[in-house]
Amino acid sequence: MNELHHDDDVLAALSATVDEDTMGRLHRLLEHKAEQAELIDVAYTTMDTPVGQLLLAATPRGLIRVAYAREGHDGVLETLAHKVSPRILRAPGRLDEAVREIDEYFARQRTTFDLPLDLSLSHGFRQIVQQHLPEIGYGQTRSYGEVAQLVGNPKAVRAVGTACATNPLPVVVPCHRVLRADGSLGGYVGGAEAKHLLLDLETAA
Repeated sequence: MNELHHDDDVLAALSATVDEDTMGRLHRLLEHKAEQAELIDVAYTTMDTPVGQLLLAATPRGLIRVAYAREGHDGVLETLAHKVSPRILRAPGRLDEAVREIDEYFARQRTTFDLPLDLSLSHGFRQIVQQHLPEIGYGQTRSYGEVAQLVGNPKAVRAVGTACATNPLPVVVPCHRVLRADGSLGGYVGGAEAKHLLLDLETAA
């Protein structure tokens, strides 16, 4: 009889509604314990910006992913779990500097990012292109062909387009500054409206 009563108590405790403050404290405790035990391989957080909510994820090497809401944040986290490590935890403290710099960028207080980056989600030519994209200055644009020349492979225009389309760090690694030869936008992971907004932000007086 005592066992049955104990089981009822456990079920009642498990089904009890937990308020947001309590959940927040529990998560912060989990985050702290996981940090102490070095159990977090990928930390993530989200932030609101003029181009919508962005998901930021980082490894000990640096920022590894910036994702637009339209990419599906849950799917992005699943991909990171598969490609990087399943030891993923929402740990905003690890992303404080990234959030600060991105906020400053959207406030027109920052024209370059000083964040350590982890480019391990890209390989080969795509990674080479993404490493060179920050060389396109704030408020400037280049065509896909010009970027191909920049990386020393003038014929690889289509491959440059693919590298920009698969850039895992949009906004921070500025693929939005690459346009078609005729000046039209071309594709963008965040959508045409986001690309317009970023370019307008950078060229505003």
